[in-house]
Amino acid sequence: MSHVKKRKKLLKDVKGYKWGRKNLIRLAKTARTKAGAHAFVDRRKKKRVMRGLWQIKINAFVREQGLSYSRFIDVLKKNNVDVDRKILADLAVNNKETLVSLITQLKK
Repeated sequence: MSHVKKRKKLLKDVKGYKWGRKNLIRLAKTARTKAGAHAFVDRRKKKRVMRGLWQIKINAFVREQGLSYSRFIDVLKKNNVDVDRKILADLAVNNKETLVSLITQLKK
């Protein structure tokens, strides 16, 4: 790849950045590198944040049913119910009847 093509590609990648980072080659290189590093880290951080949100949603619903989050998860594990937190959180928000029936079956 010629140096002109590399520069065009670089400037295309940093289009929309502020100040000199959008049109000065030296600044654009570091901006693109750092943006890539932040994107890599934040893709992993997003997974952490989402799991925390799922736990909060499940806990809020389960407390209405007279359980705590940790007790609920413990009961699920002891009864070999393999439903992940993402699905449980979705049920807690969108399909409460199903989750209530699951809780009542597990309480027995």
